Amino acid sequence: MGKMPDTVSTHDNTGLLVLAVDDEAPGLSEIKFLLESSPHIRRVLTAFDAAEALRILRGDYEQEVMARTKAGLPPVDAVFADINMPGLSGMDLARVLSAFRYPPALVFVTGVEERDALVTAFDVGALDFINKPINEERVLKAISRVADRVGRTAAPANPAGPAAQNPAEPTDDEVIPVELGGTIKLVPRASVRYVEAQGDYARLHTQDGSHLVRIPLAQLEERWANAGFVRIHRSYLVALPLVSELRMTANGYAVVIGTGDGAKELPVSRRHTKELKERIVRPPKSGW
Repeated sequence: MGKMPDTVSTHDNTGLLVLAVDDEAPGLSEIKFLLESSPHIRRVLTAFDAAEALRILRGDYEQEVMARTKAGLPPVDAVFADINMPGLSGMDLARVLSAFRYPPALVFVTGVEERDALVTAFDVGALDFINKPINEERVLKAISRVADRVGRTAAPANPAGPAAQNPAEPTDDEVIPVELGGTIKLVPRASVRYVEAQGDYARLHTQDGSHLVRIPLAQLEERWANAGFVRIHRSYLVALPLVSELRMTANGYAVVIGTGDGAKELPVSRRHTKELKERIVRPPKSGW
C-alpha cells in the first residue's frame, strides 16, 4: 500500500475542518477539547468509531463535507483517529482513506502498547502520531504539522478554476462500511449491481448477497452518478454497465441486470424510461 498523496484544502484563513475518531467518550472529549483550543482549528467533527467516521466523510451528515467532495477537495482537512477501536480499527480506516482521490491528512492517537503498529501506520500515510495519555503540547505540534501540509498544498483560490468547473468524480476504489453480524464489512462500490430503497435506508445488492446501509437512495444517486449508476425507478438505482437488456413487459419497461442464473429483472418507471434509453445508447464516459 502506497502512502497517501498530500492533502489539498479550502480552509484559507478561517481555519481547519478536522474529524476526531475514538470509541471511548472520555478520550474523544479530550482530543476534541484540545483540537478546539488551537487557533488553526475552525471546526471539529466527531465519530465514535471508524464506520461512523466513513459515513461522515461521505457527507451523510454534513453538507460542508459533501460540498468539499463535489469541489474535488478532501472531505475534511485532517482525521485524528485512535488506532485500537472495535470493528474497523484506525489502521483499517487509514487504508480506506488512502483510496480517496484527495485524502485528508491522518494523525494517529496511540497507546504505549500500540507503538509497534506505528511503522505500518506510516506505511499507509499517517502524517503524525500522538501518544496516550494525550499531551496538549504534542497535540498542538501535530496540528501545526497538519496546517503546514495543508498550506503547502492548498488549491489556488480561483472559484472559476478547474476544480470548480469539473468536480472530481468518485473512484472505483470507494468502499461502503456495512454492519454484518456485529462486525464491519467493507463493500467495494464496484461490486454493487443495484441499490434498492428501503425507507431512509438503502440495500446494496452484490453478486454475493445484500447489505443494508443508512444512506438514502437519493443521496447515492447523486454521489454515484459519475460512476455509472442511474436511477430507473423511485426504488432502484442500477449500475448501467451491468444492464444486459431493456425489455417491454405487460407492466411497462424493465431492465435485466447481469446474465445467466444470476440475472435480475427490475422495473423501470415511466418518468425514467426516456433518460434510461438515452443513457444506454449514449457512448459511456471514460472510466466506466
